[in-house]
Amino acid sequence: MYRIGIDVGGTFTDFTLLDEATGSVSYHKVPSTPQDPSEAIERGIADLLESHRIPPGKVSHVGHGTTVATNLVIERKGAVTGLITTKGFRDVLEIGRQTRPHLYDYRVAKPPPLVRREHRIEINERIAAGGEVLAALDEGELERAAQKLRDEGVRSVAICFLHSYRNPAHERRARAVAERVMADAYISTSSEVLPEFREFERLSTTVLNAAVGPRMERYLDRFLGRVKALGIAADPYTIHSNGGLMSARAVRAFPVRTCLSGPAAGVVGAAAVGLAAGYENLVTFDVGGTSTDVSLVWRGKPLFSSNRTIADYPVKTPMVDIHVIGAGGGSIAWMDDAGALKVGPKSAGADPGPAAYANGGAEPTITDAHICLHRLNPVALLEGRLKVDERAAHAVIERAVARPLGLTLEAAAEGVIRIANANMSRAIRSVSTERGYDLSQFALFAYGGAGPLHATEIAAECGIPTVVVPQEPGTLCARGMLLTDISFDFVRSELAGLTPESWGRACELFAAMEAEASAWLERERVAPADRSYRCHVDARYEGQNFEVIVPLSHAARDGMAEFVRAFHAAHCREYGYDLPGKAVEIVNCRLQAVGRVPKAPLIEREVDPNKPASPDPALAGRRSIYHGAAHGWLETPVYARAILPPGCAMSGPAVIEEMSSTILLAPGQRATVDKLGNIVINIRD
Repeated sequence: MYRIGIDVGGTFTDFTLLDEATGSVSYHKVPSTPQDPSEAIERGIADLLESHRIPPGKVSHVGHGTTVATNLVIERKGAVTGLITTKGFRDVLEIGRQTRPHLYDYRVAKPPPLVRREHRIEINERIAAGGEVLAALDEGELERAAQKLRDEGVRSVAICFLHSYRNPAHERRARAVAERVMADAYISTSSEVLPEFREFERLSTTVLNAAVGPRMERYLDRFLGRVKALGIAADPYTIHSNGGLMSARAVRAFPVRTCLSGPAAGVVGAAAVGLAAGYENLVTFDVGGTSTDVSLVWRGKPLFSSNRTIADYPVKTPMVDIHVIGAGGGSIAWMDDAGALKVGPKSAGADPGPAAYANGGAEPTITDAHICLHRLNPVALLEGRLKVDERAAHAVIERAVARPLGLTLEAAAEGVIRIANANMSRAIRSVSTERGYDLSQFALFAYGGAGPLHATEIAAECGIPTVVVPQEPGTLCARGMLLTDISFDFVRSELAGLTPESWGRACELFAAMEAEASAWLERERVAPADRSYRCHVDARYEGQNFEVIVPLSHAARDGMAEFVRAFHAAHCREYGYDLPGKAVEIVNCRLQAVGRVPKAPLIEREVDPNKPASPDPALAGRRSIYHGAAHGWLETPVYARAILPPGCAMSGPAVIEEMSSTILLAPGQRATVDKLGNIVINIRD
């Protein structure tokens, strides 16, 4: 049987194929089809089945990551959405936290609310913070509200009542009425999407879920239909933002959980490969065609966050803590009003793409700069499948960058790359040194089509001593789909000072969530032996506004002392101090349900320490490459990565090429191939 992992990117759609019988892994890429991402998925799967002569019935698993929900939010192309909320609270969505994106820059505005004010309707009802009903739900008013939204063309509705995380009865009744009156509408309730306190974040997350829901449903229908038309009977899974897989049924209900779908898979894959290679602390560095995604893996585990924004809209749901900037191979270089050179965030994308792709691109990109300097193959990429027009790259860099700035072609192209590198380095520092982590203790794990091309310069700039590049780094996110489990997160708010009584209630909440999680895993067809549960508590010192996440080995009534010790340690790790005599408050109880699935093996190859391997058989040729103003153009060996034997070593300057990516070694840097096939580069100043 075979397992397929798919990552839909802005420029390319990547595929990984695992043969379960032999453990062999194959990789493939096709250009993305932004108008309908499922077209590229269908084409890529068909290519794999044909080239490997695999009957569709032999495919046992399809896992995919998608940026459809994220792009809908970024481009504000969600459905026309309505909001039904408690009387007096319809403007919470617009007021938010009353914080400015940039305190002293009045030109920077908040994004417009995703629900127009006339579509935000208040209902007489009220539930207290303890869950008791203070004012009954006015069903007549509710029915009139649903009719008004229906008549005004609203096709998606978010329902968010005050304190519904304590008592969801009113939201459940409102959903039933809305479904009856608006039979074709997509309905989201906050008690299902995010049953925890802080009304603004709960409201914002529920509205986002409703806004992207209808179009996500249509995308899923096309995707599932195309997979079925190929003859594949396996039900596809989608990776969500916490790095786990969930079924199409769950994605339909909670599309907001896929907002970091593909990048999360890459971090999961990086953590697994890095740990197997002996690197438990990683900066994951994923540079694709459109964006750069950076994250931290600490002691073998990705770092998570439950508070972040997507296109400046707050989303409160467990996510791998990934920082995204608009810097990828297709990022466009441009001049600002003062004549200064900028790079990104606008991208040439898959269509038309960089000028060098000869598909109508007329603006200079990072890829064009690399081709001008011969860091990328100036003839063809993707093992010859993507022809390159070097003259077009020269012309666009000369016209749009070199001439306006009075620079040589080499200086202009290098300037584009250096500015992009500065943006990427700034993103890395924001998730590491700015949070108290010492980058000298980390390795830079470089992947994505362009990550290994920038990695050595980025590592040198950030003070990271080692770069690790996995096999076929341009498809690692797709490979990550085959290294992760099925999972889903459950949460309940407790909001109480820590006492034996409140700890007992927290344990009861964990027991209730475990029962709910067990039922969910049953629906996902996970065998009991493959189920596990992870417990966390959000807690804080009395008087604090925000919490730290405290992992628990288990939630037991006799475990309060263990929890207190773990909380002090977590607070000290995050803030640099603890207050042992200060009262502690429980805020949220979280449980992650995990269903283990078969994973792509990480196969080691034999290395004989007494017979050092030589890279010479992999030498594919030489070409003149520009290595910066300090070195100029140097005749540089070019190696075919697929032929490099484990244990071999090479020194820079050098270029290592493979189907999905290119690795650049600067003069003086040294690289070795480890037992897993990773290329490990030692950075020297």
